[in-house]
Parts: sequence; structure tokens; C-alpha cells
Amino acid sequence: MKSKIHFVLAAAIFFTSGSGLVLAATDAPAGSTGKTESASAPASAQLTAGEVRKVDIEQSKLTIKHEALQNLDMLGMTMVFKVQDKKLLKEVKQGDKIMFRAEKRDGGFTVVKLEQAK
Repeated sequence: MKSKIHFVLAAAIFFTSGSGLVLAATDAPAGSTGKTESASAPASAQLTAGEVRKVDIEQSKLTIKHEALQNLDMLGMTMVFKVQDKKLLKEVKQGDKIMFRAEKRDGGFTVVKLEQAK
């Protein structure tokens, strides 16, 4: 009987403290969503800083020295990427600072979005 009472008391404490945590986590100023701007941005919109090292128009490839690619769980390094749209290759040249998004496609890494860094 005592073990059942202890179980009920432990469950009551657990659920009460759990409710308190939820209330504390959702307590935000009126009109606030409780999210920061970066947290509300979809992962697909994240761009990574890089520098163009080589443009290969014939093979639709860019060599980019880049920071860590969060969406690919990859450390910063210099590597060759395929380019989804050849038009992107005409927008950059060696030495350009860029912001880009790469994704894993067809067994390789492909630049799907690219813009000049500001």
C-alpha cells in the first residue's frame, strides 16, 4: 500500500513540475511568438558564407572555400560542388564572396541557391 502511495505522490510531483516547465517555457511578452528571427527561418533558407575559388562552366561546377554547412553536418573546407542551374556560374568569378546553399543530390553536393555576399 505504501509503495502505491509513493508512486501516486511521485507521479503528482512529476506532472506538476512538468506543467510548471511548460508554462515557464511559453511565458512570453504579449504579441510575441517566442521565437527569434533565426529560429523562425526555415532550414531550407539557411545560406552559408563562402569564397569562390574556381568556376568550371563546362562541367557546371564551382570550387568553394566555405564555412560549416549546417544542413549537411559538414565542417568548413574547400570543395567542388555541382551547380543546379548553369546561370549561377555566370553570376560569379574567382575570389567573389558569396552566400550559398548546397544540398546532397544524386550522390554529390549541389549548389541550389547562390547570391553575392553583402
